[in-house]
Amino acid sequence: MDDSELLFLGAARQAALVRAGKVSARALTEASLRRIERLDRDLGAFRVVLGARALAEADARDAARAAGADLPLLGVPVAVKDELDVAGEVTTFGGAANRTPAARDCEAVRRLRAAGAVIVGKTTMPEFGQWPFTESAAHGYARNPWDTSRTTGGSSGGSAAAVAAGLVGAALGGDGGGSIRIPAACCGLFGLKPQRGRVSTAPHPHLWYALGTVGPLTRGVLDSALLYDVLSGPAPGDRWAARPAATSFVRAASTPPGRLRIGWSAKPAVPGVRPHPDHLAALRETVRALGELGHDVRETDPRHPDTTAAFLPQFYGGVRYEALAVEHPELLERRTRQTVRAARLAPGAAVEWAVRAGERMAVRANRVFDRVDLLLTPTLADRPRRVGVLDGRGMAGAMLRSRPMIAYTALWNVTGNPAAAVPAGFAKDGLPLSVQLVGREHDEATLLGVAAQLEAARPWTARRPGAAA
Repeated sequence: MDDSELLFLGAARQAALVRAGKVSARALTEASLRRIERLDRDLGAFRVVLGARALAEADARDAARAAGADLPLLGVPVAVKDELDVAGEVTTFGGAANRTPAARDCEAVRRLRAAGAVIVGKTTMPEFGQWPFTESAAHGYARNPWDTSRTTGGSSGGSAAAVAAGLVGAALGGDGGGSIRIPAACCGLFGLKPQRGRVSTAPHPHLWYALGTVGPLTRGVLDSALLYDVLSGPAPGDRWAARPAATSFVRAASTPPGRLRIGWSAKPAVPGVRPHPDHLAALRETVRALGELGHDVRETDPRHPDTTAAFLPQFYGGVRYEALAVEHPELLERRTRQTVRAARLAPGAAVEWAVRAGERMAVRANRVFDRVDLLLTPTLADRPRRVGVLDGRGMAGAMLRSRPMIAYTALWNVTGNPAAAVPAGFAKDGLPLSVQLVGREHDEATLLGVAAQLEAARPWTARRPGAAA
């Protein structure tokens, strides 16, 4: 099996091969590092690659297997978004203002290692994850493996490029307004934003207050479920904790969900945004596919509340929280300095008011689930733009360019609901299409079950981007 075949198998199958002794963790990690060296100069997925450390970790995984270890992610190469601490590496948050390596892993990375994963590097992101485009003054552009002139989306765009190009089996991202789902949609991946509090944000009590969550980007649904089984659960100091899942996520992804009421809507939650016709076509095709799978699929008006008053103070407050902790604030990007100045209009009391306002808005938004079991929408309004979309733009200009990218996603960060970007074929431009499935609070299981049905009905993991050849 050559490097590309091995790396495109995904996390679940890679781990199974290592556990069965059919491939070693070292061989798998060497394949990952070779592909990164060969392809990443054109993709910009990685901020730093941990070559020697990753190989030593892989050797330790092989020794553990020889001693009888049977770990769920044994030997799987995983990348980590550069807002999450990896011991011995600088957490740059996509910028140049930090210089000191982290003393220890964050809780999510600790759990990956405990499950047998091999951390091969840290991926690129826009500074503090502010934008749905992975463009950074310090680290350049992340480029879409399906068309390297196009954006990966953001803010977990480096993680998305790494998985889509078969550089790693899975990668961690974060989602504060769509930052897992948007790059998943741009790059043809499955990306589930979990319920708020499902995955620990330790050592930080929160990620952008109530907005942010940590989670993986993967090629297939089962891979994501496997990683969530490893990552889920609170840690001391977490501000939020999700209700314990009734079953394992792998079981949920492997169990038919039964006949469900699935409402669909093309109505964005951001006023003044119109979805691209190709996204409407993907939505209609998914409605048809779900109907053929036996579900009761009906158009519905979700009556989205306007969550601007809850989202913006938490966005500003979250960026300020992270920016105040950097070592060299004078090295922050101009746009970021503008955001931090604007954050003065959202002092701590205003941010806490916004958190409570979001909880009230969540009650209104969740009324749609009195009528349906899941909500289906487009993931994005725009097609992936050409790289350089933020060039020369200040904060206000970047916000305007971001609106069509977050028009369907950011609402569910305010409410905390689980929501997933699900591949839905390809447009005439050769780039992936995606739809979003939104579930009831704390109900990732139903999302995973339906997404797995869609993956079986219209398989997407076999197709590979041209930049990954």
